[in-house]
Amino acid sequence: MASIEITRGKPVWQDGRAVALLMAAMLTTMANATISPALPGLERAFADDPNAAMLTRLLVPAPSLSVALCAPLAGIVADRLGRRAMLLAGVALFVISGCAGLVLPDLPTIFASRFILGIAVALIMTAQTALIGDYFTGEDRNALTGLQISARNFGGLVFISLAGWAAATSPRLPFAIYGLAAVFLPVMWLVIVEPTRASPRSDAKAADSHDGSASWRFPLALLVILQAATNMIFFLMPTQIAFFLEAQGYESAIMTGTVLGMLMISGGCFALLYPRLQRVGGYAGIFALGYAAMALGFVLLPHADAVPPLFAAALLIGAGYALVSPSFVALALNLAPPQSRGLAGGILTASIFIGQFCSPLVSTPLIAAHGYRGLFEGTALLLAGMALLAGGALRSWRKAF
Repeated sequence: MASIEITRGKPVWQDGRAVALLMAAMLTTMANATISPALPGLERAFADDPNAAMLTRLLVPAPSLSVALCAPLAGIVADRLGRRAMLLAGVALFVISGCAGLVLPDLPTIFASRFILGIAVALIMTAQTALIGDYFTGEDRNALTGLQISARNFGGLVFISLAGWAAATSPRLPFAIYGLAAVFLPVMWLVIVEPTRASPRSDAKAADSHDGSASWRFPLALLVILQAATNMIFFLMPTQIAFFLEAQGYESAIMTGTVLGMLMISGGCFALLYPRLQRVGGYAGIFALGYAAMALGFVLLPHADAVPPLFAAALLIGAGYALVSPSFVALALNLAPPQSRGLAGGILTASIFIGQFCSPLVSTPLIAAHGYRGLFEGTALLLAGMALLAGGALRSWRKAF
């Protein structure tokens, strides 16, 4: 695939293609969490189902599993058949499967629709990541990777707030919010164009020049592992914070919403600063700063018997995650040859959701063994080590980037 560069001198967010790709980024946050406020109501609505308690709790993480399984395959298809059709098909499937909960008759069929929703997310995220690499280069690419994290955070804040209002009316009504994605489709249809495919000979030359000894695959594998670990750690907040706050004596529903809202606002704001900070400190500096902020946040969490350290912890964790996340995409797109960007995007997408899916599986036994204080302090130590290792590794590879 040949890169299509943006016209220089124009901010990246003024490019129609960038706007369409940011719309796609907003959908990925909508996928899992939108129906969270409706879960108690859904459990009551389907109380006759003997598995209602289990199935309602699995509705939120269900898309993550299908994303993790399907995203690498979607990446291969994107490299061979193109990105535009995959993105449009993914958004259309997103609308249909997301809204299906409005009319499906029982929890098992709604649960199945959530797996299909995950396939849609895999198509969207994989195509979107590859198109960022195809359309933009250099600072424009870095700016857009930061903007997409802001779009996810602010979009998630809006969609979850709407879902809370809708769930107060009917537990099925939050499924209608997925229909908002249909508004994005005409914009994507008009502005997203398929990048020009290079000839087989030039593809071969690009591959030879880009990974003569498969040199890009090893750094990419390390990035994927690091991203999975980062998301596993970050997902401690949405999966465990409500139970932690309840143990601390807070009114968990109100305080959980406040803490997660601050997490998203902080992340959205700091992601806007990503291009400037990356230019000053480079990728090594960004990873060191981001992981240090997350580590400090998790150090403060055990002292959340007071409100100020709790809010400070949420702000620091949100900011740190928002700073490191864009670098995974930017580095992967810099490493992967053009004809493999779809595969790289698919693998990156899978690693995000594998980390999310594994987070409660790993953290719950640790909480049982060491309590929340042990979990949070151990996580802080791990993040500090990740900051040192990531910074050192990136410095040793600086010529590759």
